[in-house]
Amino acid sequence: MILPVTAYGHPTLKKVAEEIDEDYPNLPELIDNMFETMYSDEGVGLAAPQINKSIRLFIIDATPFADQIEGEHELKKVFINPYITEEDGPEASIEEGCLSIPNIREQVSRKSKIRIEYFDEKGGFHDEEYDGMFARVIQHEHDHLQGILFIEKISSLRKTLLKRKLQDISKGNVKVNYRMIFPARKKRK
Repeated sequence: MILPVTAYGHPTLKKVAEEIDEDYPNLPELIDNMFETMYSDEGVGLAAPQINKSIRLFIIDATPFADQIEGEHELKKVFINPYITEEDGPEASIEEGCLSIPNIREQVSRKSKIRIEYFDEKGGFHDEEYDGMFARVIQHEHDHLQGILFIEKISSLRKTLLKRKLQDISKGNVKVNYRMIFPARKKRK
């Protein structure tokens, strides 16, 4: 089932997400729905806060970036209760976008290497290192679990210039090809 995506300004996007356990209700179905939502919206990652669930869960499928990812990694992954334990290497600035902030793309600087601990959908524990584009996608989704959006990592001047567009997104004054929850949309009488 394709789920609506929470738009910029929604309070769930600003919360630090809570850990879940293996008994979280309908977890396999939720993960399937998240992948279906992400693919239908043409994303490469989706965090639970983006579907209005403040839990420590995100998914990625970095297949569109396969030519930019070195090594042998499974490009489709589920991260449950993830924590980035190290960020290292030189910073690189690359354009990022977000399903919760449609039609806005900005240069974001991130470290090139990370170490992350997480559980997979089968309950297996992982402590892994990633670099390059794969690390970037993971960092972007992990930020969602910390209540951080990519636009918080851009200059204050750029944020000021985007203020009107961000307000329009929050109010639902934006064209998207997927369902969204707009926090400031006026209710129809």
